[in-house]
This record gives sequence, structure tokens and C-alpha cells, in this order.
Amino acid sequence: MPPPQPIRIRSFLSEQSDGLLEAKRERLDAAVQEAVRTVSSLLSVHGPLRLSRDVSKYCKFLWKNSSAINYNRCGRANSSYRAETCLDVIIPDDHLDGCDIYPQPDSPLRTVLRPEGAGLPDTDFLLYVLVRATDKCRAEPGVLAYAAHCRTDHRGRPLAGVAVICRETLRGAAYRHPAAVQTVIHELLHTLGFSKDLFSTWRRCSASSHDAAGCSPRGKVTHSDGRGQIRVYTPAVVSALQTHLQSADPGLGAPLENQGAPLGGASSHWEARVLQGSIMAAALGHWATVRIDPVTLAALQDSGWYRVDPSRAQSLVWGRGEGSSFGSVLKCNSSSFFCTGSGLGCHFLHLHKGACQTDQYLEGCRLYKPLTNGSECFIEENSRFPDVDHLRGELFGPDSRCFFSSLIRRSVPSCQPQPGGPGASVEGLCYRHRCTGPNRFQIQVSGSGWVNCPAGGSIQVKGYQGSVSCPDRRLCLHSDVFPLSGDVNPFSSSNTRRQ
Repeated sequence: MPPPQPIRIRSFLSEQSDGLLEAKRERLDAAVQEAVRTVSSLLSVHGPLRLSRDVSKYCKFLWKNSSAINYNRCGRANSSYRAETCLDVIIPDDHLDGCDIYPQPDSPLRTVLRPEGAGLPDTDFLLYVLVRATDKCRAEPGVLAYAAHCRTDHRGRPLAGVAVICRETLRGAAYRHPAAVQTVIHELLHTLGFSKDLFSTWRRCSASSHDAAGCSPRGKVTHSDGRGQIRVYTPAVVSALQTHLQSADPGLGAPLENQGAPLGGASSHWEARVLQGSIMAAALGHWATVRIDPVTLAALQDSGWYRVDPSRAQSLVWGRGEGSSFGSVLKCNSSSFFCTGSGLGCHFLHLHKGACQTDQYLEGCRLYKPLTNGSECFIEENSRFPDVDHLRGELFGPDSRCFFSSLIRRSVPSCQPQPGGPGASVEGLCYRHRCTGPNRFQIQVSGSGWVNCPAGGSIQVKGYQGSVSCPDRRLCLHSDVFPLSGDVNPFSSSNTRRQ
């Protein structure tokens, strides 16, 4: 067989979608197509698309006499059969094989129940997109979308799936194209294999195999680590997590989210405490903080259905180098990636101001999450309070980052309200930065020149009281961690650093 080729994904907006105005249809189509292009650039597959009908739906019974000519063929049609569906989306007949009925067990005479569809050339996977305010969307307002696969080939590789986009996701001034792209990528990866419903069908393939002959079932790939955490234990996944956490622990499987999962059962997302910011975490967060990470690509490689280029992975800063115990509920406060209390500070990528918060997935651990409005240091328009910005020396713009700081101008008149007074409290403030080497940078505050900021140390700035903390191993190490405008795809090849 020829070598693997980039997976060819074709998307179809279901006619069952709730009525969409042309602008929203174009908005959705742009996000879906960008997501499809991104995933196609990450995965390679063998073989053409083959969609079959579900015999249990169209057939009332099969001939079971093994000596009959029509053994295992359909003997009578199900009178209630109308259509094939994928998570309630009706699959067009043109996308499906035909199906026949053989009324007699030993007669070649047959009745065509459905003719062969025209099929889809040059297609490896079909993604049906349905926009609707479903019961699940209404019951769980935080859900933006959900997905499922619905057809597989003889090796178990998914051939078709559906992504349901909750209608509210496309509404409102808060809509952001990069966030919509990430949402579609997340759901698409579920349908392609990152799913608790598919883990048990992953295959073990030799490095040189080009077809099913070189593959065998992996069996069970998820196991408890003995402390109740379900983890994925496959070679590429374990290796990727060992590399990320800089640990040689052979039992370091990648943990799956346990919130919402059945007791002792697997979920379809990574554990948020360990892989925060991953494209396959349960909650994606602000679009500028989400990464197509090495551990996720390793999982797709270990499915046995795809060849993956690991150099396409984006830097996952969260937890890097923190060791095998990182993310443990009992030890979450022993790492600088987590925080305590409820104060203000900086998100761990230092692109945003943040508030120390927890959520249902963190199980009591806390981290600095981007503030709801105007938290992005890299957006110049977020400088909305010039007087306060001037007092604290803040500068917003593409090269600005968040720093823990207590700076306040010395020249503030005594009658002027001073945020925090002479000993202003430490919080996240936005200053310009520029890299001078790996983990080396300078900062600039309002009215100052460039000042060296030694990683792990703190500095004072002429004309200001207080000091600025200089983060260690967070800035000027990962060239693919940078701010993006709302019109740029954070996963386009031109924005992805080759590792």
C-alpha cells in the first residue's frame, strides 16, 4: 500500500439544523473548515471511505443456517426502517452503501431495499455538523458542543461522526472565531478516536505497517493507578507525559478527568489538574491559552489508526518539569502553577490578568484564571482606565505580559487616591516585555526604559515604589506561546512552532 496521506475530512451542515441567518452560517462554516484543515494537517491515514448501513436497523432477521447460500444475509426487511442516523442526524442515502433483501435462504433472487449511493470520492472521514438547541444544550448551559462517532471500518477506525453545536454558541458579541475553531477541533478529535467509547478498540501497530495485517487489538488501555485515578497507559502517551513532566516513572499514565465519569470508569477528557490548557481538557478556557499538546497527539498515534507528526504539537507550559506527582489533589499547593486564596494575579502563560479560582474539575485546587472582561494584556484596547494605568505603570499591547507587581508611582499627590497606598498590594499588572535569550527578558513600564528582569527574582523601577516579580520558566522559552488577534487561527501552520 502507498504511505499514509493526510486525512481527508469532509464536513456537512445538516439540513436539520435550526434556522441560521446567512452571517451565522458563514461564521460557522469558516470555523469548521479551519478546524478540518488543522486536523487534516496533524493526522495521516490509509484507505478510502466506506460507509455501511446498520443491518440491525433495516433487517428483521438474518438467515442463520450456515449451509444456506444466503447465510448471514437479510431475509426480511424491517417495515419501520426509514433512514440511517448519526446521533439523530439523518445520513443522506448518497453517502451509504445499498442494501438487499434475500427472501429465500437458497435463492440468488434479491430485492433492492436501498440502491447504492453515489459515495464520496477522496474522503476518509465525514463530519456531520448539526446546529440546534438540544435538550442537552438547554440542560447544561455551559456546554458549547458535543460529539460522537457513528461508523467505523473493519479495523475500528471511525469513518463518520457528528458534532452538535449548541445554537447559543454562535450568538452574541462574545463570539470569537479562534474559540469556535478550537471547539470544533475538540469535538472532531472526539469523533476520530479520543473517546471513552473508542479506547477499547485502539490497535497496536508495527512502525512499518501500512495495513491491518501489521496491527492487533491493544485490549484495555485505561487502568486505575491504585488511587482511583483512571489513566491511559499506552507507549507514546506514557513517553509524552514523562517528557513533559521530566519524570522517568514507568507507571506515569496520562490521567483522565474523573469528574462526571462513572465510578472506576473512563471519561473522554484529560484531567484538568495535570493537563490544563490541553485541547482535550473538559473546559477549554480562553482561546489564547489552549494548545494542541504532545500528549493528545500521542494518544491519537496510539489509537493505531493514524500516523502523527509529533513536531506539530504546541508547547504545553502547564506543569512542565514538575515531576510525576504534579496535579495531585493533596499536593496541588506545592507547585507555583497553582495558587491559594482568592486574590488577583497572572494566568500561568502571563498573557492575562487572573483571579485565583477553582472549578468542578480542579477538585479544590486553585489557579489564576483569566478575568471575565479585559484581562488580556496583549490587547491595547484593554487600557480603559488611563488614570489607574498611569499610577500603576501599566502598558497594554501585543508584546505586553502580566507580572505580579506592587508598583505605584512615587509622584502621586497626597490627595490622589492610591491603589493600595504606598505599600500597594501585589496583583497582576500588564507591562511590555522583550526576550533577550532563553528565560531571559526585559520589561518596560509607563515612563521607564527597558529594565532587565532576572527570572525568579524581583526588581524595582526608577520612579516607582514597590517591586515586580520576574517569572521563572514561563516567558521567552516557548516561541509558539504568544498573543493572537481575534481574527487569527491559533492552530494555523504558520503559527505553530516545530519542536
